Amino acid sequence: MTDWRGLEDRMSLRARLSRRPVAVTFLGSAPVGVPKFTGSEPSGCSFWRLAAEGRTFYTVPSDHFNCAVGSYTHGIDLSPERASETAQTLELMVRVHYIRPEEVAGIPRLSEAPAAVVYSPLAETPVPPGVVLFACRPRSAMLLQEAVNRAGKAGTLPTLGRPTCMALPAALAHGTVTSLGCIGNRIYTGLTDDDLYVAIPGADLAAVADALDIIASANAELSTYAEGRYAQLSTA
Repeated sequence: MTDWRGLEDRMSLRARLSRRPVAVTFLGSAPVGVPKFTGSEPSGCSFWRLAAEGRTFYTVPSDHFNCAVGSYTHGIDLSPERASETAQTLELMVRVHYIRPEEVAGIPRLSEAPAAVVYSPLAETPVPPGVVLFACRPRSAMLLQEAVNRAGKAGTLPTLGRPTCMALPAALAHGTVTSLGCIGNRIYTGLTDDDLYVAIPGADLAAVADALDIIASANAELSTYAEGRYAQLSTA
């Protein structure tokens, strides 16, 4: 059985994380023994914020209806009375020149709507995570990406942008992705101007954590080496 708490502790230390990594898992049925989300949130990525704060819960498709774009990337069809909201949201984004119509078809999305989505801090995940989200500063993202490469788990997509939520289906389909986020996500999750996301498939996490131990040590040695060269050779 995987020690998810041990992985969170190790990776948080090695990558110098200031936020807890979040486990997200898409399921075909409601999980047993996991509390169901109650309340309302404006977006699917808002659930990331709650999990990073320490909550473990699952959502059902209707919990995502407030976010037309997030529902789209998660393969969720809005209820009939709200079905027009996807088109209205996209029309707004096109009107303010945020997105071009031809870009929509290229947005990664789940091929099938999940019956439930589990959110949790990595250490407390009740199910093996589908994707683990790291909200972190560029230095931490650098270390994670170097570990991903060393583990032979590199993804095939370039750095992603809006909408941030597409990072989840993208990571499931194509391997680890880096996302710069989007304005909605930054507001709904409280992501700072200094942070971005790295999304790693849960199946790859143990290998990446092992590689991160090596990468963190190597970076510490190279930092000392580079600092010495800077002090010795920089005369400008």
